[in-house]
Amino acid sequence: MNAALRRIITGAMALSLAAPLAACGNSDDDAGAKEEYVGLLLPENKAARYEAFDRRIITSRLSTLCLECKVDYRNAGAQVDIQKRQFQALVKKGVKVIILDPVDAQAAKSWVDEAAKKGVKVVAYDRLAEGDVSAYVSYDNEKIGQLQGKGILAALGSQAASADVVMLNGSPTDPNAPWFKKGAHEVLDDKVHKIVFEKDIPDWSAVEAKKAVNDVIKAHGSTGFDAVYSANDGMADGAAEALKSAGLKNVPLGGQDADLAALRRLVSGAQSFTIYKQVRPEAETAAEIAYRLLRGKSIKSFTPTTADSKSKNGIPAKLFDAQIVTRKNLADTVVSDGAVPADWICTKELTAACKSLGLE
Repeated sequence: MNAALRRIITGAMALSLAAPLAACGNSDDDAGAKEEYVGLLLPENKAARYEAFDRRIITSRLSTLCLECKVDYRNAGAQVDIQKRQFQALVKKGVKVIILDPVDAQAAKSWVDEAAKKGVKVVAYDRLAEGDVSAYVSYDNEKIGQLQGKGILAALGSQAASADVVMLNGSPTDPNAPWFKKGAHEVLDDKVHKIVFEKDIPDWSAVEAKKAVNDVIKAHGSTGFDAVYSANDGMADGAAEALKSAGLKNVPLGGQDADLAALRRLVSGAQSFTIYKQVRPEAETAAEIAYRLLRGKSIKSFTPTTADSKSKNGIPAKLFDAQIVTRKNLADTVVSDGAVPADWICTKELTAACKSLGLE
């Protein structure tokens, strides 16, 4: 074989070997570079749980399920227009699954429906968005309201039948708020003397809750009510400030969410109870469902029940239970579960009280 022919054959063999190798190299590069995004839209940052727990748990769980999956996270700061732009930006980006905790469930309908037509799957998280959502992960919110009502009755004790109660309900734009209210009324209406004041508080505002309690004190006097029902801990914070400013002590006050500030109020005695919703199972389930929807897999094992919204029936759902937390069981619930360490709760001012509760 002459040198020229040998060079031709050698070159042809090199090319034939290089072609599949190059193809494999390109495939590997593509696989490594191809990132799949799951959108995560949370409604506001007033409640500590969203940034501290929900975002982190969902992101962590998705990263273990899918190495190439990335979470595109945005917080609306309680602004509907901002969340709408965030949602539409994700759709435009090509995100195929969005976990949505809506600021305003009704307002979200048009965005969700438009996205669904483009094949985008929406997982309604914590609050049930209107429109063509693919799944819903939350709690049994009517039962939570019932727990809150029971918490008020327990705090009132033998005085319940003659008690007048102030009710601070959740935001009118939050689809969970009517369920909390409904559940609480089911328990309280026939067990207390009367609801002396009731108001839906816009945006779950602590400032507005404080103002409402101040208005009640001005209108009815410091002895004109016996307990304050607050639909969440953020508003309970405002209510507690109003009670303190008026020099009122030992007024039963309930909330929801087991916020750090509320847990400290439990220890100090400024708040009677909160509702503990384990965020981890809710957040991890939402992540599992989002991943399965992204991969076109069944979500049946993660959605054992269904939920109905005003615009869609039979939405695959997972609804978790919650529990009442008081001073007495604080150590055995929130702390023992690892949700909030005792040293976060027990400030210097609360050292003695924490010790008496076994929070050391």
